[in-house]
Amino acid sequence: MKKFGLGKALVPVVSGITLIYLLLPIAYVVAFSFNARRGRNNILWNGFSLQNWQNPCGAPQVCTAFGNSILVGVIATVIATVLGTMIAIALVRYKFKGRSTVSLLLFTPMATPEVVLGAGLAAQFLLAGVEKGIGTIILAHTMFCISYVVVAVKARVASLNPAIEEAGRDLYGSPTQVFFRVTLPMLMPGIIGAALLSFALSFDDFIITNFNSGTATTFPKFIYISALKGVPAQANVLASMVFFGALLLVIIVQLVNINRAKRLAKI
Repeated sequence: MKKFGLGKALVPVVSGITLIYLLLPIAYVVAFSFNARRGRNNILWNGFSLQNWQNPCGAPQVCTAFGNSILVGVIATVIATVLGTMIAIALVRYKFKGRSTVSLLLFTPMATPEVVLGAGLAAQFLLAGVEKGIGTIILAHTMFCISYVVVAVKARVASLNPAIEEAGRDLYGSPTQVFFRVTLPMLMPGIIGAALLSFALSFDDFIITNFNSGTATTFPKFIYISALKGVPAQANVLASMVFFGALLLVIIVQLVNINRAKRLAKI
């Protein structure tokens, strides 16, 4: 006779409730991207329509804000990934005075509340007489993204086997050749993961952006301004595109990893 376990019964129930809780806002965004337009209000359901998907830039400034977020995210990610990777390698591979202090200070942007960080940066730009806009947003996003890149890449650097690089040097490879042909390919999974995290944080940021954007508008800022009247259905369309694009990317990566594991198992 099988015993009934309360814990065994609760696990699927709690898991289901949690999954619904996480996916409900996303389902709302996707559903209201098909909401028929009646004025500027997008709070109430007016009927199913494909009109918003046929013209995702129909709402004023929505595509401009979306493009600004893409631009800021890409530039900030590239700069933060390059600088963060170099810092991570330096912290793991080299000994220098103040290394532990640098490692500690790199966690400061991650631990500092965004409202404090955003206000501090805004004050610095004001004192320096820098006009706020896309440039100041990129500088602000690069600053907090570097910390996340360093943490992610640092863990990858620490896990590398030095014997592999030594083998490259034993085969008369120059330091540059060993780095680009041996070290960098082994670091690439960590670097790509850090870059994706950096882009996601940059694209999604509102608080720091709002303090340092001036008249420039990004997608999160546009959503916040529009929220009182109901986010335009076109914004839901663009947000749905981002979600489905990210989901497709995850599926492709998983399929590639499964295929690679199968090939390695046959060797």
